[in-house]
Amino acid sequence: MSAALQMTAFGLALLSTLFLLLATCTDCWMVNADDSLEVSHKCRGLWRECVTNMQDGVRTCDQYDSILADHPVKIVVTRTLLITADLLAGLALASLLLGLDCIKFLKEEPHVKLKMCYGAGVILGVGSILGLVGSVWYAVDVYVERAMLVSHNIFLGVHYDFGWSCWLGMAGSTGCFVASVLLTCCLC
Repeated sequence: MSAALQMTAFGLALLSTLFLLLATCTDCWMVNADDSLEVSHKCRGLWRECVTNMQDGVRTCDQYDSILADHPVKIVVTRTLLITADLLAGLALASLLLGLDCIKFLKEEPHVKLKMCYGAGVILGVGSILGLVGSVWYAVDVYVERAMLVSHNIFLGVHYDFGWSCWLGMAGSTGCFVASVLLTCCLC
């Protein structure tokens, strides 16, 4: 039972960490939500903004000036939280991999391997919370920005909704959290 639980947690943690990494690297955190006669599809991400022409499929992207430039708070906070979550999830995966019963590393020390799995669960839990806070922070900021424009009857011609990168960050963080619960609560 323990080996099956460990493998399930490892598979979920691996998939969820990949989701978190993809969310951090991709550029569709906000997507234009106009459903009228749009000729282009606009996505804003943490690192750049891209526009895809719907007629010919040509995609152009503008990189943000610099990582250290003066960016909106939502971008800086989300970048920081997601990069930290990625690093913690990677560290947790390495620790979990070495702590699995099916790996021959420290085979004669099952108590140490169990502690490694438990430690990986704790690290994964911290990373998942940081990733979830970053993703939800960004989503709430997009919603508040949109609600402020609507409440003041301001229409700029385009408004943005949550993009698939935002949803991917939330899904990856939630998966890491579930894997953390499996490792910390169910293994003991």
